[in-house]
Amino acid sequence: MVSRVRVWLNRTYAENVFFMDQLRRNPSDRAVEIHATHGDADSPVLAAADTADLEPEGLSPAAYVEYALDQCRRRGIDVFVPRLHQAAIVAHRADFAAAGTALLAPTPEAVAVFEDKVVAYEAVQAIGVPVPPWYRVRTADQLVAAVEELEEAGHRACFKPASGAGGVGFRVITRTPFSLVHLSGFPTPYVQLDLVVDALQRAEEGVDWLVMPRLEQPEVSVDCLTGPDNHLRMAIGRTKNGRRRGFTLHEQWLEPARRIAEGFGLHYLSNIQFRMFGEQPVLMDVNTRPAGGLHQLSLCGVNAPWAAVQLALGEDPGQVVPPFLGQAYTVVSGPRPLRAVSLPHPRVGETSESLLPAVPAPADPVESVQPVESVESVASVNAAPSPASAAEALPL
Repeated sequence: MVSRVRVWLNRTYAENVFFMDQLRRNPSDRAVEIHATHGDADSPVLAAADTADLEPEGLSPAAYVEYALDQCRRRGIDVFVPRLHQAAIVAHRADFAAAGTALLAPTPEAVAVFEDKVVAYEAVQAIGVPVPPWYRVRTADQLVAAVEELEEAGHRACFKPASGAGGVGFRVITRTPFSLVHLSGFPTPYVQLDLVVDALQRAEEGVDWLVMPRLEQPEVSVDCLTGPDNHLRMAIGRTKNGRRRGFTLHEQWLEPARRIAEGFGLHYLSNIQFRMFGEQPVLMDVNTRPAGGLHQLSLCGVNAPWAAVQLALGEDPGQVVPPFLGQAYTVVSGPRPLRAVSLPHPRVGETSESLLPAVPAPADPVESVQPVESVESVASVNAAPSPASAAEALPL
């Protein structure tokens, strides 16, 4: 009899409720139990998991590793998918292996390279992957100089933190004076240069920003699955152009992603993002973790989370090739059940078992469970292109 697989996701994104759904609906028909931990008692991943704990607040990376090892031993975790404190965790891969847990995460060296976007850009340039022009700035004077150079070259300047995930801290520079126009409609990422300069000059702490030209769409996120042998098992591009989403297997996106994933040891699931700089695709960002939108590959007949878990368990899934490319789609919000009550955080050194009991998630929303609309699902739009034409065309 094939044993169940116990998977843990720590402090992960709300969208990973779909990651969990796919693990349970795996094509191997293998029993999967999911453990989740989070700092927010109202995270939908806690409600979606089979067992759940609230994470203690205020742990250092080293202390979090000890907490994680304890979770793996007590919960019998087979595969751990770390997001929070990933760098500290992967540095202790041997300790987790001794506890019987495989880490679904890249090498420490790969995590270190892609934690800092400047280091990452320099590294991928060295292997021939194009990147946009960039400037590292820490002061108001450096910011102004970088913006002026980009504007003289005909570009619109933007900035983002040199380290960080997602679009947190991303802003586009404008010289249009602040007025009531900026207070109508919805907030935008545009920010006035004079306001940014003033804020930098008044700040007690410095910043570490990457200033670069604003890149154009389409944006293509290539989801990769790479084995510990550094050989790529899967590379599928998800495309975004405004609201419209799609898929691509075009080599102008897949080839540089393959070079990065295999060249830097981005083992298991990673997400490599590109945009256009003029007529050339350039690297935008590299995520050393599964993307929040990974589940969208199910529209291509691919269950990437399960293939990754198989690989982590030493059961090579072989080459994961989509049997077809799904039709164009968009992303909408939908309700997911929450646990019935919000509970306090455990204190450091206190187990959370008594605070958040390990109970199965309800199969359907019940009256005492509150819905949440922060989790995205996909909805198709228009007719599906043929698989052949979809693979060849620049999507969207």
